[in-house]
Amino acid sequence: MKKNKPKYMQIIDAAVIAIAENGYHQAQVSKIAKQAGVADGTIYLYFKNKEDILISLFEEKMGNFIEKIDQMIAGKGTAASKLLKMIEAHFSLLYEDHHLAIVTQLELRQSNKDLRHRINNVLKGYLQVIDKIIIEGIETGEFSPDLDVRLARQMIFGTIDEAATSWVMNEEKYNLLKLASPVHHLLINGCGFRGVVE
Repeated sequence: MKKNKPKYMQIIDAAVIAIAENGYHQAQVSKIAKQAGVADGTIYLYFKNKEDILISLFEEKMGNFIEKIDQMIAGKGTAASKLLKMIEAHFSLLYEDHHLAIVTQLELRQSNKDLRHRINNVLKGYLQVIDKIIIEGIETGEFSPDLDVRLARQMIFGTIDEAATSWVMNEEKYNLLKLASPVHHLLINGCGFRGVVE
C-alpha cells in the first residue's frame, strides 16, 4: 500500500502547507514537491494528480480525527458531555494547525463539484459520529424525544463549521478554543436539552 510508504505522509503534510500558503489553484505539484523535499516525479508514484493529493489529504486528516473522536466518546458519559468533547476536539485540531485550518475551511470549498462530492463522502464518517451522539441523547432522555436527527446534525455540524470558518476568515485573531463552551451551550439547547452537563 502506498500509504505505508515513508514519503506518503511527508507529501500530505507538505501539501497542507503549500495549499494553505499559495491557495489550491496556485499550489502546483512542483511547489508541493519542493515543500516535501522530493523530486516532482516522486509525487506521481503516490498520487495521480493534485486533486488526488487534496482528497488523500482530507481522507488522512479527517480519518484520523474521526478515529480520535470515536475513542474519546466511547463508553461512559452523557450525550451532552460527548458533544462537548467533540466540539473541543474539532476546534483544537484547527487551532493547533494553522495551515490545516486554512485548507479545510477555505481551500476545500473552492474546489470543483466532483471534488466537493468526494470530500462529502469522507465527511459522512464525521456526520455518523454526530448522529450517534444525537440518537444517544434522545434515547437517554437528555434531548427532546421528537428531535429530528437529520436537522439536529445539520445544526450541529453547520454551527461548528461556521464558527471555525469565521475564525479563519478573521485571521485567527481570537482563541477558537474559548468558543467550545458557548457553542456547546447553544447546540444542546437547540436539541431541547433537559439534564445536567457532566
